[in-house]
Amino acid sequence: MGHAYTPGLKVSNKILLTKNRILPLKGEVIVQTGQRVKPDDIVARTHLPGIVEPMNVANILGIPPEDISDAMLKKEGDTVTKGENIALSKSFFGLFKSKCQAKISGTIESISHVTGQVLLRGEPIPVTVKAYIDGEVTEIFEKEGVAVTTWSAFVQGIFGIGGETHGEIKVAIPDNLSTLTDKEINDSCKDKVIVGGSMVTADAIKKAVRVGVAGIVVGGFNDKDMRDFLGYDIGVAITGSEEIGITLIITEGFGQISMAQKTFDLFKSREGQPACINGATQIRAGVIRPEIIIPIDGDIHAELQKSDYRELGLQIGSPVRVIRHPHFGKLGEVVDLPPQLTELESGSHARVLEVQFSDGERVTVPRANVEMIES
Repeated sequence: MGHAYTPGLKVSNKILLTKNRILPLKGEVIVQTGQRVKPDDIVARTHLPGIVEPMNVANILGIPPEDISDAMLKKEGDTVTKGENIALSKSFFGLFKSKCQAKISGTIESISHVTGQVLLRGEPIPVTVKAYIDGEVTEIFEKEGVAVTTWSAFVQGIFGIGGETHGEIKVAIPDNLSTLTDKEINDSCKDKVIVGGSMVTADAIKKAVRVGVAGIVVGGFNDKDMRDFLGYDIGVAITGSEEIGITLIITEGFGQISMAQKTFDLFKSREGQPACINGATQIRAGVIRPEIIIPIDGDIHAELQKSDYRELGLQIGSPVRVIRHPHFGKLGEVVDLPPQLTELESGSHARVLEVQFSDGERVTVPRANVEMIES
């Protein structure tokens, strides 16, 4: 039969990775093709339009809207500063004056002789895009951004919060079964990416924020602790924009779930090396996975020798993780892929596979209930 396909998470010791760094609207690219960049290097910049502040000048001055031209001290396109007089009216033979002051600094965008309203456009908001990873600029998208490429070790997580950051990897616990507690967090963890085992406690995360830890990568996390830490429930929208002082990535799922041994060993082998991480997650259409990128020195122009996992798909021997109860979170290896449909306990029919766990137990599960670990 043909190869079976199932969604999967990548865990790779070496992969050629390219990240597109794109501005939210057209601007200026400030690097060149072939240039080496660091995570904090700015590669492109632009300005977002400032906020619009409406002011009903006619009402403020107590004049008819059609008289606003005579009262305006500024015309469309002029710059103004907050508190500056933009309009003035005189009454009772010029003895009394009414004035209208700008609410914000910016420019006069429009003056309406129908409503008597003036629109102020705030000062442009500067926006920059950083390289995010340590690599080489391999492509320029004119006025939009760049592509940065690097060889790296690469791990995708299940879920994350917090945005892009970077720091040296520090494995804070002895094995993938241990829980990361506040006792393991100290001043030596400042600016580091801390790797835990099966779980991280809420107290450990709070202390990590106080210490100045860049990020935490761990097998699991209690969803109640997540809610208490954030102060709200995580919905189905994309994460990654939270301003919580730290980036958290879980590699296995919610609850106390040991980090996959291969993943833990990868982090252990790279301890002390810089890592770039991003907790952004989207679980609906257009799936976005949280990620850990550990750049590796190497010629990015050398011919790439690696498997294409999308073509290989799920095979006998493929490592998988069960993502449904009653075996949720357990890791194993595919030992059989029956081609025919199988009747499930619910009475429905689906394609299944047989997976063998590390303890020797073999179970049959629907293929939709597993996630392949691409290595």
